[in-house]
Amino acid sequence: MFDIERWQEIFDTIRKNKLRTFLTGLSVASGIFILVILLGFGQGMQNGVAQEFEEDAITSINVWAGTTTKEHKGMNPGRRIQLRNENYELVNELFVDDIEYGSSRTYINGLSINYGKESLAYGLQGVSPEFQFIENAKISEGRFINEYDEVNVAKVAVIGNKIKTDVFNSLESPIGEYIKISGIPFKIIGVFSENEDREEERIYIPLNTSQKVFNEADRIGNISYTLPPADDFKTAVAEATEFKNKLRTHLQRVHTVAPEDTSAINVFSMMEAADRYFSLIDNIKLFFWFVGICTVIAGIVGVSNIMLIVVKERTREIGIRKAIGAKPWAIVGLILQESIFVTAISGFSGFIFSMGLLEIFGPYIEVDYIVNPSVNFNVALSTVILLIIAGTLAGFFPAWRAANIHTIKALKDE
Repeated sequence: MFDIERWQEIFDTIRKNKLRTFLTGLSVASGIFILVILLGFGQGMQNGVAQEFEEDAITSINVWAGTTTKEHKGMNPGRRIQLRNENYELVNELFVDDIEYGSSRTYINGLSINYGKESLAYGLQGVSPEFQFIENAKISEGRFINEYDEVNVAKVAVIGNKIKTDVFNSLESPIGEYIKISGIPFKIIGVFSENEDREEERIYIPLNTSQKVFNEADRIGNISYTLPPADDFKTAVAEATEFKNKLRTHLQRVHTVAPEDTSAINVFSMMEAADRYFSLIDNIKLFFWFVGICTVIAGIVGVSNIMLIVVKERTREIGIRKAIGAKPWAIVGLILQESIFVTAISGFSGFIFSMGLLEIFGPYIEVDYIVNPSVNFNVALSTVILLIIAGTLAGFFPAWRAANIHTIKALKDE
């Protein structure tokens, strides 16, 4: 039942102690504000890391060769390992059931690239048709390299969107235009886009063309694979780790490399990297929870202390109430109601302000590894409700102390 006289008493008390009530409420509101903002930035970090991994297929496995650092089976350390076509083809045969997409790649350096009289300084790579899916390259115009281009050693090229903007901005489309690579004309058949400009500063030509036209023989610089999607993230990580280890062991055996020599055959799993990053983000989010909750607890302690002061100041009044027949629970209710009111108003103020800031400015925040900080509304609201419950408990003990003050002692209090 709504008791207007009780509410009048509460508001009278607040008016008499405006600064004290404001500072108490501010500590509670700050606690919720800091907690929600920290949780928002924790989610923003998770969004940022997820976006970084979206640039390439998250199940991708990349292999490149290095130099041996250990003696093995009579072979001296310091040997430079060279990956070749047969390595890629044999892996495809041995692990056909484990692979979704695969592509080998060559890196072609030191060649002149020209469009008309303009010299182009962009990366040139020979790739297989399935490389589009491994790199997550989105075709915005034309098409990507296909099997026909590979078989027929076609002199065609796919350029990044940044190259189109920088070089062909005067044209409606660069499709059908020719660039010269070491004096040999290559027809542009497609334009691709990626999340970062540096990824769009590349020119892709068919792998077979790069090897035969530019004297690469059967040498390749990199092998990339993606694995089929798994039922859940943990399973995907386990499968990626298993495939990575099998792949490294196979290539070490083929190239006579010591099993413990990890410098000669390098294998990088995107899933393992994602797992490490997401584990780090989870730990950071736990730390944010810890800091935020500690801040909220500090506010709750402030509420409890203020309620103790209120009880102390109103001891004589409480004694009079008891003398004229006030029940203990009526006194408890009075103190509790004030505690809950201050906690709830402050908590919801901090909640609304912090959620409002995240809603308004969150979508525009895109810095390194932090994208669109946000908080689940239900999680934040549940936190405020728990805060109000905690505020109730914070006010209960001073209220219980007030209800148990001996009437005679209370009346004698100065």
